[in-house]
Amino acid sequence: MNADSRFPGATILPFEGKYPQIHETAFVAPGARIIGDVTIGAQASIWYNCVLRGDIHRIEVGARSNVQDGSVFHVEGPRPDTDGCPTIIGEDCVIGHMALVHGATLEDRAFVGMGAIAMDDCRIGSGAMLAAGALLSPGKAIPAGEIWIGRPAKFLRRQDETQIAKIRFQTERYCKLAQRHLAALSGLGHGPPEN
Repeated sequence: MNADSRFPGATILPFEGKYPQIHETAFVAPGARIIGDVTIGAQASIWYNCVLRGDIHRIEVGARSNVQDGSVFHVEGPRPDTDGCPTIIGEDCVIGHMALVHGATLEDRAFVGMGAIAMDDCRIGSGAMLAAGALLSPGKAIPAGEIWIGRPAKFLRRQDETQIAKIRFQTERYCKLAQRHLAALSGLGHGPPEN
């Protein structure tokens, strides 16, 4: 079953009356699973075999952000000691392949490297980076513009202009790449028809 026919091959399902809201310019690849209270912004891209499960809280992916292949987003629901933790991804964020983001917030232009984990109630500041393979423990915050590495993640250094430019490049590249994949899938009969 797919509640959104714009994305054949993807599983897009409501949960308890909450339907995913996906902007008309977003890309959701075949094999992706989008469930429940999930909002995906303009020109954002959700790649092959990602899972975004908004069942016990909400997930938001901002405009032009990309969630790369195999990544998993989930949330922490309300408990006696907390209202829970949604997963909130700002605009122009890069989420590397196989990342796990669980009840965390990424501010605009944040970067989560391949295989990294951001846990409940974490915050990654604007332009900050959680490096590949790193683990950001519950409740930790990476200040804007910093790079953190390791398990558990610790401060390495501040971003420089070269690294910031690379993140900008990755965001722009993925917006264009999503359109190329959409065109290729359309040619195979797996995308929206030409107008």
